[in-house]
Amino acid sequence: MASALTDEIDILAKAKREIGGAYVPSEDEPYMSEAQQDYFRKLLMAWKKSILDASAGTLQQLQDGPIREPDLNDRASSETDWGIELRTRDRQRKLIAKIDSALRRIEEGEYGFCEVTGEPIGLGRLIARPIATMTVEAQEAHERREKVSRDD
Repeated sequence: MASALTDEIDILAKAKREIGGAYVPSEDEPYMSEAQQDYFRKLLMAWKKSILDASAGTLQQLQDGPIREPDLNDRASSETDWGIELRTRDRQRKLIAKIDSALRRIEEGEYGFCEVTGEPIGLGRLIARPIATMTVEAQEAHERREKVSRDD
């Protein structure tokens, strides 16, 4: 079973392939134009669908029956794999909430703008991480503050 980050990247890449088309948002057009919003809406919806499809497969495997490995080492290995898989699905459940939030922001005209500064997040960042809510600079400042408060 793949690591959580690799799984997330693979699912996002799959979503990008699914929406297809030759259109990719570009700096040459107005920021958050209708075409860009439509691109990100389709991308987010495809990403969410891919996650839900993957979780349905996991659920089906869980319903098929318990782990019945005769060897204790094999059973322990299988249980560890399932633990990782379930943590991945939990992480993806949280990701779906972020995707829904991004879709809501598109509908309200707030998508693509930093929730801290109000400045454009940037197309490159949104293409790489469509659920981003802050500019790179604001995110770095947030993480520095978070690290300082953890160190205290």
